[in-house]
Amino acid sequence: MKLALAAGFVAVASLALFVVAALGGSRGGVVIERENAPSTAAATTTETSSAASTPESVAASIFVHIDGAVVAPGVYELTGSLPRVNDAVIAAGGLAGDADTSALNLAAVLSDGEKIHVPRQGEAIASGQASSGPASGSDGGASSSGVININTATAEELDSLPGIGPSTAAAIVEDRERNGPFASPEDLMRVSGIGEGKFSKLKDQIRV
Repeated sequence: MKLALAAGFVAVASLALFVVAALGGSRGGVVIERENAPSTAAATTTETSSAASTPESVAASIFVHIDGAVVAPGVYELTGSLPRVNDAVIAAGGLAGDADTSALNLAAVLSDGEKIHVPRQGEAIASGQASSGPASGSDGGASSSGVININTATAEELDSLPGIGPSTAAAIVEDRERNGPFASPEDLMRVSGIGEGKFSKLKDQIRV
């Protein structure tokens, strides 16, 4: 009988030790998992930060030629989104003392390969010259010969051209205000709705 009780006591004690060890092992496993969690999160944060710091794309650049009344005329590379005429002027060292910007749109958006001429005081802008600003002259859009200057004509004057309705005339005005003046009559085809066929019908009635 005593032997049976002793054996039972030993079995119970062994079972208790096993349970304690098992619980201790589980607690240790939880501690290890919690220690690893911050490291994993830190790694994830580092990866996210690295990805965020990597630029999605390299900023595009354009080359423009600027001459006339600027300190250092030449060809310059402009970077960033929507470079404007004023950026080209700054790249060329700024305006010369005799610069006349009254006919120059410094806020006009530039495109690759564009030519900008900054006129000097008293200088007349030649017909067809790309100056990224409204053409000079007080005769409005129509000349004495009836040919319309597409850089200075009003929407009503443009509407009088063959194949140009009110909506297309408004689009022409909006285009030259947003992108600068037309360097040649053919530039009118950059306006949506004016293709080669429509241009051929009105090309003899327009100028820049």
